[in-house]
Amino acid sequence: MKVLTVVGARPQFIKAAVVSRHLRKTTEEIIVHTGQHYDYNMSEIFFEELNIPKPNYNLGISGGSHGEMTGKMLISIEKVLKVEKPDKLLVYGDTNSTLAAALAAVKLDIPVYHVEAGNRLGTFSNPEEINRICTDHVATVLMSCTESAVKFLESEGLSSRTHLVGDPMYDAFLYYKGKAAEKDMYKFTDLNGNTFLCPDDFYYLTCHRQENTSTDKKLTEILKAMNSLDAPTIYPVHPRNHDIAFQICQTNTFKNILLTQPVGYLTSLSLVNRAKKIVTDSGGLQREAFFAEKKCVTVFDHVVWPETMIENRNQLAAPCYEDILAKLETDQRIDPMYKPFGDGHAGEKIGAFLQ
Repeated sequence: MKVLTVVGARPQFIKAAVVSRHLRKTTEEIIVHTGQHYDYNMSEIFFEELNIPKPNYNLGISGGSHGEMTGKMLISIEKVLKVEKPDKLLVYGDTNSTLAAALAAVKLDIPVYHVEAGNRLGTFSNPEEINRICTDHVATVLMSCTESAVKFLESEGLSSRTHLVGDPMYDAFLYYKGKAAEKDMYKFTDLNGNTFLCPDDFYYLTCHRQENTSTDKKLTEILKAMNSLDAPTIYPVHPRNHDIAFQICQTNTFKNILLTQPVGYLTSLSLVNRAKKIVTDSGGLQREAFFAEKKCVTVFDHVVWPETMIENRNQLAAPCYEDILAKLETDQRIDPMYKPFGDGHAGEKIGAFLQ
C-alpha cells in the first residue's frame, strides 16, 4: 500500500507528524511539500522538531493569488501522482494545497482521504471555506474531528463517507506538551534580528488572517488593545505582515508589544501553556488554548470550532480595542469532563483507514 501525503502549511505539518508516526508502521508514505509555507520558522523547523520524515518532493510553490497558487500546485501535484502512482491520497485541512491535491488525485481516479473534514463557517467570503467544501465533495473518505463537523457533512448528503476520528491536533498537544515544557523559551528574536528575554508574565497573540491584516486600521486596533494590558504581549509575526506590524508599533509607540520572528511548534506550545491569556485568529491556536485550558479571544467574524465556544472559554471579538478588552475580562469556566476533540488516538484511527 502506498499513500501520498500532501502538506503545505504549518498546521498540516503538525497533523502529519501525528499520523505519519502510525501510518509508516504498515504503509509506504510519500510526502509532498507544496512550499506554501516556506520560511524556515514556518516550515523546516517543524520537520526537525516533530521528527517528520523529510519530504520526498518540495514543489517550491508560494505567493501569488489564490487561483494562481492553486493552479500551479494542481499541475505539479498531478505530475508527482503520475510518477508515484499511489493507492491513496491523504490531505489535511483547508489550504490551497489541500484543494489542489484533491482535484489532481480525483481526476486520476486516486481515492482522496480528507482529515479535518466537515468544518464549516457558513460563508463563501472565506477562501478556506471554498477549499474545504470542494475537497469534501470529491473525497472518498471524510475523517472529522468533531460531532459538529459530522453533522455538517450529513446535512450535505455525505454521511456514508464520514467517520468521526477525533482531532490529531489534540494528539499532538498530548504527545509534545512534555517536550514543550522542557523547551528553552528564554530568548526570542525580534524583527531586527536582536534577541530579548521572555518576560515571566505575558499574553500570547497570533494574527495573520487577511481579514485582520489587510488594513492598518484593524491591526492597529488589535495591537492597541494588547498594548494596554497588564503584561507584555508576545506576537510572532507572519513574514508577510512584518512591515505593517513593525510600522504600527513604531508609529504608535506600542512598547508593551514584543514582535518576534515566527516560532516553531514546541515554542508556540510552550507559549500557549505559559501565557496569561491568548488572542488569535488561528483555528489551530484556539484549539490549543482550549486544550491547555487557557482563556482565548478569537478575532474573527465566524465560529470556526463551536466546541470551544462554551463557558467563555473562547469568544469571538471584532478587530476593535473595546471589544477585545471586554472579552478578555470575562472569566472562563472549565468542565474537566468535557472532551469534544476525541481521546487522543485520532492518529491511530486515521492510519487504520489508510492501511
